[in-house]
Amino acid sequence: MSRWSDHDAEHYERPRRRTRPRTKERPTYDDAVDGVVVAVDRGRFTLLVDGQTVMAMKSRPLGRKGVVVGDRIRVVGDVSGADGSLARIVEVSERSTTLRRTADDDDPIERIIVSNADQLVVVTALADPEPRPRLIDRALVAAYDAGMHPILCLTKADLADPETLLSTYRSLGVPYVVTQRGGDLTKVREQLSGHTSVLVGHSGVGKSTLVNALVPTASRDVGIVNAVTGRGRHTSTSAVMLALPPVDGDGGWIIDTPGIRSFGLAHVRPERLIEAFPDLDEMTEECPRGCTHGSDEPECGLDIAVAAAQADPDRVQSFRRLLDAREGGAGD
Repeated sequence: MSRWSDHDAEHYERPRRRTRPRTKERPTYDDAVDGVVVAVDRGRFTLLVDGQTVMAMKSRPLGRKGVVVGDRIRVVGDVSGADGSLARIVEVSERSTTLRRTADDDDPIERIIVSNADQLVVVTALADPEPRPRLIDRALVAAYDAGMHPILCLTKADLADPETLLSTYRSLGVPYVVTQRGGDLTKVREQLSGHTSVLVGHSGVGKSTLVNALVPTASRDVGIVNAVTGRGRHTSTSAVMLALPPVDGDGGWIIDTPGIRSFGLAHVRPERLIEAFPDLDEMTEECPRGCTHGSDEPECGLDIAVAAAQADPDRVQSFRRLLDAREGGAGD
C-alpha cells in the first residue's frame, strides 16, 4: 500500500537531477581573441586586449583552473572596454614559467603568484627594515625552481653599505642592482628592458616606490616601516602588471606583488634545484642513489670535487645554503 494518498504532494514523482543528457559537443570559441591578465581582484580580471583594458570573469568550463596575473588567455564577449562591459575568459594558454610558493614548508597546496615572467627581482632594503637573508635565499630557490632568471635589487643604499650583503651572494653569480631614493635608475631599467619581471620582497623594502619611479603613471600606494617592529605595512593588496616605458626602443613588463612574510618551498625538490647550477650538477653524476647534495651527505660528489680543487668551495657552500633554506620554517 502506498505511503502517500493521491491528494498528497509527495505522491507525485519529483524530477531527478541531471536527467538532461550531456552533449559531447563543446563550443569552439572561434571568435575568441587573445589577451593577457594584468590584475586580479575578487574574481574579476583586468585584461589587456589589443591595447584596450577589458574587465572579464572566468567561464564555467574552466572549473577550478586558476587564472593569475601574467596568464595569456583567450576571451569572448564584450571586449570594447566600455564601462559596465564584461567579457569571459574561455581558455588559458600553456604557461612558460610559474612562480609558486606555499604558505609553509609542509603545506601541500601550492599557490601560483604569477605566470610567464622570465625574471624574478628580489627586492630587499639594506636598512629600515633590516635585510632578511633567509627570505632572500628562499626567493632565489623559487626562481631557480621556476626556471626564472633571478636579480637582486638592493634599495636604500644611502642608509647602509651594500657590500656586506652582496658578499654573501657573489659566489652564486646572481646579478644585482643598487638603488636609493631619488637615485639614478638607469641600471635598473637596463636589467628590466625587454623582459617580464616580477618584484618580490617583504613589506617596506620599497617595491612600490621603485615601481612608481619606473612607471610614473602606476600610482602604487607607498607604506612606511613600523618603528617598533621594524616591519613594513602591507600597501599593495594584489599583483598588478604594468608596461615599462621603452628603453632604446625596447620596453618590457613589471609585476608588482604584495609584500610577503613567508615563502614556503614544499614544492621544491633538491634535484630540481641542483639543475639550476650546471657546473655543480655535473659534479654530482657519481653521487650515491638518493643523495640530496647536502653537507651531511656521505660521499657526495660536491665534497669530492672540492677536495680535488675542481669546485669553488664558496659556491658549493652557497648552494648548500639555498638547499638548507628549504628547511626550518618559511619565514625569517
